[in-house]
Amino acid sequence: MPEQTPTILVVDDAPANIDVVKSILSDTYLIQAAVNGNVALKIAEKRKPDLILLDIMMPGMDGFEVCKALKADARTADIPVIFVTGKDQESDESKGLSLGAIGYITKPVNSSELKEKIADALG
Repeated sequence: MPEQTPTILVVDDAPANIDVVKSILSDTYLIQAAVNGNVALKIAEKRKPDLILLDIMMPGMDGFEVCKALKADARTADIPVIFVTGKDQESDESKGLSLGAIGYITKPVNSSELKEKIADALG
């Protein structure tokens, strides 16, 4: 049986940012998208992606809150999370990693860095 193509959930309130990530990754991965944290959590629970790319600055529930909720839920706690964000302060990166994320990439996205981090995460 052929291996399934890994699924990546991209969470960003800006559709243009989702499109950029899709254009980089869609030849290798199945891409799901969510434009806010609540939708992301519902998708993660129902469809369990192999990895989540998560923006921090979003209206309502920010990426830090989404990551915290994912890691607190036994159904989604083991999904690797990589933050992809415009927040480039070291304190933001430290906070993201302390919440359980395995990576932190700042925008604008460097496609080779993104692919490399995802490949490492999915082993």
